[in-house]
Amino acid sequence: MNSNFGSVARPCAPGLSGAPKSFCLSRRACLCCASNVRPGCAAATSINGATDSSKSESTDWPINRDAGESLLFPPEVAVHLVKIACERPDLVGRSLSQWDCPELAAQLVRDGIVESISASTVQRILASHKLKPWRHHMWLGQKYPRDAEFYARVQEIVDLYTRPLSETEIVLSYDEKTSLQPRPRLCATRPARPGGRPNLCEHEYKRAGALQLFAAFDTRSGKVYGICRERKRQTEFIEFLEYLDREIPARIRTIHMIGDNLRVHKGKKVREWLKDHPRFQFHFTPVHCSWMNQIEQWFSILQRKRFRLVDFASTEDLESKIMQFICEWNEQAHTFNWTTKSVAKVMSARDAKAAA
Repeated sequence: MNSNFGSVARPCAPGLSGAPKSFCLSRRACLCCASNVRPGCAAATSINGATDSSKSESTDWPINRDAGESLLFPPEVAVHLVKIACERPDLVGRSLSQWDCPELAAQLVRDGIVESISASTVQRILASHKLKPWRHHMWLGQKYPRDAEFYARVQEIVDLYTRPLSETEIVLSYDEKTSLQPRPRLCATRPARPGGRPNLCEHEYKRAGALQLFAAFDTRSGKVYGICRERKRQTEFIEFLEYLDREIPARIRTIHMIGDNLRVHKGKKVREWLKDHPRFQFHFTPVHCSWMNQIEQWFSILQRKRFRLVDFASTEDLESKIMQFICEWNEQAHTFNWTTKSVAKVMSARDAKAAA
């Protein structure tokens, strides 16, 4: 047997008629144990690219175990594998969200293409075609196009984050962190101990209500403003705006508020309130662009540092601990470094993925 492992010749793309005249995988990609291809399959491809049909008229794959030769998969196996890997599992009668190598190997057996094939062999065949059907990315259809209006709104938010501000204006990024539950444990949480013993948190907990955190992040100082309420409606949001109106000095004549398009933020009651408070100027991020809201970055810090272990005696205790966390943050507050170049880099990467 020729030991020259040449370059990989790939089959035709899925959906094109006709099988390739020859198909050569690398030795690691196509060698397998004996008796894994069903008798009667088309001529198999040898390591050096020649098929057995050029050596014998028989369509059966000869097995010579005594000579120590391993069996090769015929090209139809790779063609069929690539075909089903490029289809949604539901279309072939499988209740799966996406393919992985073990499931693809099982599907080849189910379809009668081979008697057995390993997941690692499937992975190597897919790798030769740069196929990874177990991965996924999110994308947007035509309902929310990346049009001129979209880029104008992005540019508006970027300008508010990066341009120099006058002494009479500030920029706040706001949102709500909802359904914060105290979850008191049946047994007290135990701290870490020497000898490698971690914190111990009882698995069982009791239901004790929930709170909604209304918060705003000052993009120039890093200071956080926040209140907790039991519900999230326009009424509670207006209470939050009144809290900001009291806390922010009167010398600040323009308060830029950056938030998402939730109806709570721009309902009728809120619009009526804004008529009597002209220093509040609302700016809404484009749809599906919550990543542009800096308060989300702060929420992720809050989640990691305060809510990784959830064990509060009551909603009152939970509110007290949240307010304490905000006070401790404000003692050493810092901003998030956004620049026009960094935003442009993110946008160009997203546009490239959308165009692909």
